[in-house]
Amino acid sequence: MSTLTAWRPDRLALVVCLALCACERAAPDPQAEAVESIKRIHGGVGPWVAAGHRMGSFALRELGLPPGSFDLEVIHHAPQLVQYSCVADGAAAATGASLGKLNLRMEAAEAADVRTTFRNRKTGVSLTLAPAPALAARFKDLPRAELEAAGRVVLTLPEAEVFRVVP
Repeated sequence: MSTLTAWRPDRLALVVCLALCACERAAPDPQAEAVESIKRIHGGVGPWVAAGHRMGSFALRELGLPPGSFDLEVIHHAPQLVQYSCVADGAAAATGASLGKLNLRMEAAEAADVRTTFRNRKTGVSLTLAPAPALAARFKDLPRAELEAAGRVVLTLPEAEVFRVVP
């Protein structure tokens, strides 16, 4: 007698029900995944780190690279002010670039010239992205208590409202 037919009908029904429930699980929530990856790197979610995450995800798609690729180089240009430097952490959370892998670095720039360059080392193709002017105006100098809600908003905005491609 096979193992399946040796089972009692009530136990077989339970196994079938559990299997069906497992198949009906909701698809992963991309926003929840982004929030978790941002929190692992940055400790919290705010609009600037969320923008960096969006930029990093976009760059990986455009450059055809997977997260964690050693072929990716990320150079973040920003003043040494927390809101602007947060973008680098968001890019790191999305791409897996890091100081330790020597594929993430920051260079000094004025607030008006904040930008992040993503380069595929293997192909030499690069892409430079900057926070959208509207993003900067909307989320500059928020009180700490409003940061996470604002970060979650940034994760849902259309790309054009978050960043722009710099020629």
